[in-house]
Amino acid sequence: MFPVVPERALLELARTEGGSDTLTLLVRDQDTRRLLLLRAVLDAAEGAERSVCTAAQKARLRADWALLTEADRLPSPGAPTSEHRPGRAATRRDRDAPPGARGTSAVADAPTGAWSTHAADDAPTGAWRSRAGAGAAPAGGDARFANPARARLFHPLTGPWARSCLRGLDAAPGPAGGERERRLRRDLAHFSAIAAVVAAGAGIPFSTRLTARAGVLALPSLGALHTARSGDVPVDVTCTEGRLVLRQADAPDVTVHLESGVGAWSGALAWTPAHALPGLTPTAPPLPLDDLDPYRELPDGPGHGDLRTPLALDDAERKRWLQAWSGTALALRAGGAQRLAEAGALLRCLVPLETPPDVGTGRGSCSATRREAFGALLSSTPPDPVTLAATLVHELQHAKLAALSDLVTLHRAGPAARYFAPWRADPRPYDGLLQGTYSHLALAAFHQRRALVGGLPDRDWAWAQHARYRAQVGAALPALVGSPDLTVRGRRFVDEMAATHERMAEHPAPRGHVARAQAYVASARTLWTRRHASTLPPSNG
Repeated sequence: MFPVVPERALLELARTEGGSDTLTLLVRDQDTRRLLLLRAVLDAAEGAERSVCTAAQKARLRADWALLTEADRLPSPGAPTSEHRPGRAATRRDRDAPPGARGTSAVADAPTGAWSTHAADDAPTGAWRSRAGAGAAPAGGDARFANPARARLFHPLTGPWARSCLRGLDAAPGPAGGERERRLRRDLAHFSAIAAVVAAGAGIPFSTRLTARAGVLALPSLGALHTARSGDVPVDVTCTEGRLVLRQADAPDVTVHLESGVGAWSGALAWTPAHALPGLTPTAPPLPLDDLDPYRELPDGPGHGDLRTPLALDDAERKRWLQAWSGTALALRAGGAQRLAEAGALLRCLVPLETPPDVGTGRGSCSATRREAFGALLSSTPPDPVTLAATLVHELQHAKLAALSDLVTLHRAGPAARYFAPWRADPRPYDGLLQGTYSHLALAAFHQRRALVGGLPDRDWAWAQHARYRAQVGAALPALVGSPDLTVRGRRFVDEMAATHERMAEHPAPRGHVARAQAYVASARTLWTRRHASTLPPSNG
């Protein structure tokens, strides 16, 4: 079902690179896994006890899914249909096949039957009333996908939504009105909003009832309606000819006009449009800057430190994002054409975060990725294009290595946190050390390439950054290479990482930067040893 990673691709990735075919392999596999995750939500809902998921909730879920299926069958505006594709006649099987099983699928290797397409005969009040309409109004679309349905379902933040649904559906029945029940009710209601966005983007007229969550109805990739009342509020939605009418009790109707790509505008103050940054390259689609999606928050846990607070942008913050973004492509290209290519292939949305007080000023920022949200990058407001470019390089390596690890078992080390990492004050598990070393290796290469560019205004700073990251990687590599828990392919991977680190010596940083970097790592190791050596066995020196 899942593809085999060729040796060439494994070595490309070990060098923190990856050609077009290699990146496409990772992306297609992650998209296939997304389809399977969505199917798992359906199966869990159907199999859940009625005390967990009621008959009405199951029926609404099936009705929403039927609308997604209808939208997925419609090609994007201007795309050839199966009926008119040269050399191929349309068949009943084409028309009836679920997404992922048809020849026009954006994920050609998705498993047949990955989607359930059975509409509910007993759909509850407020379920869909629709018909296929001509003249699709593109909304929330992406040129990388055949239609808005794929663009929406492969949007990174549908991953956290699906995981939240599964947690709620798999939990044991709890007391009526409990937190689990409220959370699941909101999760399932959000799926209705996703289906509404997809149907609107495909040009399908419909009428439905959605539910605002805590006074906000989020329509992913379009925007959010702030309701007149707080709490969970019903909102009736009608879509015709690229226009949504949102109706709630005790408040004026809000008319929303869909835009091409991301966003929708309205003259009503109750509506907040979704925002996007220009494409990273002239041919790239706009990149969502998502500060509205309710599933953009990081989960609780020690792994994310202070990075749990997403930021709702004001005009000033949005302007700062745009200013940094406008020079990011140039900064990425200066660090190697590969960096710009991988950002274009892997990045699907940016999620703004508040800046923790300990980040400081200057070029400081904080960032994160989420394994269940492939393609999303969470970051505080970047101070400049170079910092944002370095953040992309750093976080996209985590995305690449996580995607590779879904396909290849690199090691069988346990979760015990026992390894020294110069960039962290706490001990790291082996997998965490591998992830951190991998991203720092890419940053060392990025800054070295920038430092070698003639006439670079901040060349000395780039050399200092390169020297520091390379010294940190050098301190972590012995533990990675010497681990007995590596698989055969894992050993090939870390050996190639080590070789890449060694090749950087062909263009060394100035001696002063190297000396300071080595002193920094030695100091970090001494402090770490004082804190942890008495409670941990020796790890990497």
